[in-house]
Amino acid sequence: MTLADKKHELLERLSRIRDAQERFAYVVECGRRQSPLEELLKTDEFRVEGCLAKLWLVPSFKEGKCFFETDSDSAIMKGIAVMLCEFYSGQTPEEIAATDPSFLKAVGITQHLTPNRRNGLARIWEKIRNFAADHREKTT
Repeated sequence: MTLADKKHELLERLSRIRDAQERFAYVVECGRRQSPLEELLKTDEFRVEGCLAKLWLVPSFKEGKCFFETDSDSAIMKGIAVMLCEFYSGQTPEEIAATDPSFLKAVGITQHLTPNRRNGLARIWEKIRNFAADHREKTT
């Protein structure tokens, strides 16, 4: 599935949820469904700096595609990170570089976040984008 397909599907799913609180409940539920990271992966190497919450992002690269796992001690940040990891996982570095998560604003995700959580979202995207860029250079 392409990122354009994933984007369309995610926007459709989120736009059906009219109430902002229900939308955040959905995001939190995304995080709860995700298994926690193994403790040995919760290291400084994978820590997302700049977040008040403890947040880890574990990237991997297989067969020309990027994959991401995450965990956090904050339910909302874990939910946001899981949504982004699921969205970008299985995509090529080129696709990731061409699609930033600003489309989430259209369904009311970003504007209802506190400044600290918006900063966390930006940091997650930065780590995903940088990982993809590092591997884009290796595949070209």
